[in-house]
Amino acid sequence: MAQAYMTETGSGGSGPERRGPRLRRLLDKWRGDRGIWRRGLVLAVFALLLALVMVLHAQIPNVVGNLGSLMETFLPWLGLCVPVLLILGFLRTSATALIATLVPAIVWLNLFGGLLIDRTGSGGDLTVATHNVNAENPNPSSTAREVAASGADVLALEELTEAAVSTYEKALAPTYKYHSVQGTVGLWSKYPLTDIEPVDIKLGWIRAMRATVTAPAGQVAVYVAHLPSVRVKMEAGFTARQRDTSADALGEAISDEPLRQVVLLGDLNGTMNDRALKAVTSQLRSTQGAAGSGFGFSWPTSFPMARIDQIMVKGVEPVTSWTLPETGSDHLPIAARVKVTATGS
Repeated sequence: MAQAYMTETGSGGSGPERRGPRLRRLLDKWRGDRGIWRRGLVLAVFALLLALVMVLHAQIPNVVGNLGSLMETFLPWLGLCVPVLLILGFLRTSATALIATLVPAIVWLNLFGGLLIDRTGSGGDLTVATHNVNAENPNPSSTAREVAASGADVLALEELTEAAVSTYEKALAPTYKYHSVQGTVGLWSKYPLTDIEPVDIKLGWIRAMRATVTAPAGQVAVYVAHLPSVRVKMEAGFTARQRDTSADALGEAISDEPLRQVVLLGDLNGTMNDRALKAVTSQLRSTQGAAGSGFGFSWPTSFPMARIDQIMVKGVEPVTSWTLPETGSDHLPIAARVKVTATGS
C-alpha cells in the first residue's frame, strides 16, 4: 500500500510514472492559457519565411553578390533553425509558433530527408576516388599513399604543383600502372588510359582533362576537373564568375562526349544545389545522392560544411559512395563504386 501511495502521489516514482503527470499538467496549463495562440507570432512568421527560402531558393537572384548561389551552397544547414524554433516555441508556450515550425521541418525533410537514409549497396566493378591534395600540402607522399590505400581503381588528384608531381608519381607507381598529368590535375588508373587530352574550361591554363579508361567491364570516359575557387567578400558578396564560366565550358565538353558511360571526378567548388553548376548537374547525377549515406561533406577538413568535391556519373550505376579520412589536405578525399556495362560506347 505504501508503494502504491508513493507512486500515485509522485513522491517516490520515476520515469514514466512522473513524466506522465507532468505532461498532463503542462497540457492542462496550455489548454487554460488564452494567449497560447497569440504569443509567438514573430517566431511563426520567421518559420514561414524559412520555409519559403528553402522552397524558393532557386528564385533568389544572383544579381547582388551571387546571393542565390551562396544560399544554395549551405542550404542543408538551414535545417538547424528548426530545432531552435521549436525550443523557442516551447519557451514562449506558443501553439502558433510550434505549428508554424512544422512547415520548414517538412520542407527540409522533403529536400534532404533522403540523404539521411543509408542508400549504400554492394557489388559494382569499378572504384573511383578524387582528392584535392592542396598545393601547400607539406607531405604529398603520405597523402598519395593514403588515397592509394582506399582501393580505388581510378584516382583523380587536383591542385598538383609542378614541384610535387614527381613525388605523387613515385608514391603511386606501385599501385597504378597508367597515369597522366595535365596541368594541375592528374589521373591514375590500374587500367589502360587512352584518348587523353586537356579540357578547355576557359581559364587560360589547364585545370581539367579527359581520358578513356578501359575497365574489364567496359570503356568509361573519365573527366577530371578543378573549377576556380569562389570567395565571400564583404564588398562583393559571393564572387564566382570565373567558376560559373568554367562550369558552363565543362558542361559543354561533357555534352559532346561520344562515350555513353561518363564519370566526372574533381573539385567543382560548388554543391549539387548550386544553380551555377546546372550545365554539369543537369547531365550527371551525384554518387553521394544516389548511393551514399549522409551528406558526405568534404570541405573544410577542420569542420566539413559543404560537399564541393564531387563524383558524378552518367550511364553507369552508382553502388556506394563514401568520404575517406583526412590526409593533410584542406579537403577530404571521396570515393565511390559503380557498375559498368560492356557497351560503353
